[in-house]
Amino acid sequence: DPTRVMVSPFSMDVTVGESIVLPCQVSHDHSLDIMFTWSFNGHLIDFEKDGDHFERVGGQDSAGDLMIRSIQLKHAGKYVCMVQTSVDKLSAAADLIVRGPPGPPEGVTVDEITDTTAQLSWRPGADNHSPITMYVIQARTPFSVGWQAVSTVPEIIDGRTFTATVVGLNPWVEYEFRVVAANLIGIGEPSRPSEKRRTEEALPEVTPANVSGGGGSKSELVITWETVPEELQNGGGFGYVVAFRPFGTVSWMQTVVASPDAARYVFRNETLPPFSPYEVKVGVYNNKGEGSFSPVTVVYSAEEEPTRAPTTVLARSLSASDVEVSWAPPRENQHKGRIQGYEVRCWRHEGKEENAKRIRTVGNQTSTKVNNLRGNTLYHLAVRAYNTAGTGPSSAAVNVTTKKPPPSQPPGNIIWNSSDSKIILNWDQVKALDNESEVRGYKVLYRWNRQSSTSVIETNKTSVELSLPFDEDYIIEIKPFSDGGDGSSSEQIRIPKISNAYARGSGSSTSNACTLSAISTIMISLTARSSL
Repeated sequence: DPTRVMVSPFSMDVTVGESIVLPCQVSHDHSLDIMFTWSFNGHLIDFEKDGDHFERVGGQDSAGDLMIRSIQLKHAGKYVCMVQTSVDKLSAAADLIVRGPPGPPEGVTVDEITDTTAQLSWRPGADNHSPITMYVIQARTPFSVGWQAVSTVPEIIDGRTFTATVVGLNPWVEYEFRVVAANLIGIGEPSRPSEKRRTEEALPEVTPANVSGGGGSKSELVITWETVPEELQNGGGFGYVVAFRPFGTVSWMQTVVASPDAARYVFRNETLPPFSPYEVKVGVYNNKGEGSFSPVTVVYSAEEEPTRAPTTVLARSLSASDVEVSWAPPRENQHKGRIQGYEVRCWRHEGKEENAKRIRTVGNQTSTKVNNLRGNTLYHLAVRAYNTAGTGPSSAAVNVTTKKPPPSQPPGNIIWNSSDSKIILNWDQVKALDNESEVRGYKVLYRWNRQSSTSVIETNKTSVELSLPFDEDYIIEIKPFSDGGDGSSSEQIRIPKISNAYARGSGSSTSNACTLSAISTIMISLTARSSL
């Protein structure tokens, strides 16, 4: 029987991303071998090389269907199924139309540019078998993060319009433009960028932000502001106009700061009264002229250093390492400056004052702690006020001796036993050395084994009774405390969970509980002794 095509491939219209099957099924003499091949636009398809998109499917010797996966625009064209036996051959063809997003527009040109607008034109790219419905214009500058969509006139650019005006641009900024087309299937690739064009100059419109100041040295008025970004300077020759006047007066004094990067101006005059209010504003200018000024704000001229020392300085030792110092503020002339805080200096008797430890407070605080000192050591402390102009005179030094260090020996021979939901702890008394503070009591720290928060009980005895549930493991430490602070802690003791039957037993089980308690006591006692 001659070979005949029973189901031939047929022309199709598909969208990018779809998958299809082109059929090719024949009837033939089954005594003859048959071979199917496919060509695309005149070239044989290599199913191994192009396996990502093309695959032979069918599963029968009389079917040679072609599957095309994830169709791309490049797959549009003519497909031919060729069937061959040893005695005859035939073929069947079909055309595949692939619709997709538009191709990139071409020839984007900046026809005219002003200080805030740019007139663009372009040619449409391929519509890829789906009419272009709209265009979007994007712009990029040295200051932008990538490409950004811009406002245009008309606001919506339809697919039959090939020119538009970009509005809302910044003066004196270099721009590039590109155009993106879209249709019902999607958004296409952008065009190549246009040539770079700089918008024209204009008067500056943005004024400096956060105008403030103050501080500085004697006879100075310090004025500060945030610089205007380059993309908002609107032209070359950019600078600042600083204007100021004593508060309540009429006439402004002005000066020009020619650097666009300047953020500070200092006016110096020996007749400038200290800590006096001034009205201040900062304007801008460029090659096109002057812009507007920032809102008026009040800035104070430089203060004078405090002229008087704090009084009634007192110091007392809190522990072997901590001292508290307090003072009374000086009576300053408020018209010459403010006290912003105090500086406490602390040095050992055998040390030098210039190497003193310094602690600064802020605001009206009139006491502070000095930490990390040596135990049983004589220290000298002095206090002085400070402000933006500097530090004032120092108070007379006061003396304080830190307390002796706390005991270095941890509690030893720790024994515990349990009874009726209670844990009873006993330990040997800690004796302080001659150069250590006397023991005033003990701190027992305990927590659940699986928790981080710790509870503390203080006692002046060498034993303590804890009422704790027996359904948890406990970690316990004991350390002495003294006027010099907390002493060395014992090693951690783990008290294991105890069943209720033993803890609360009565009758015959009581003897078992007593036996368990005694065994626990002996074991912990031995462990504590060996660890010491």
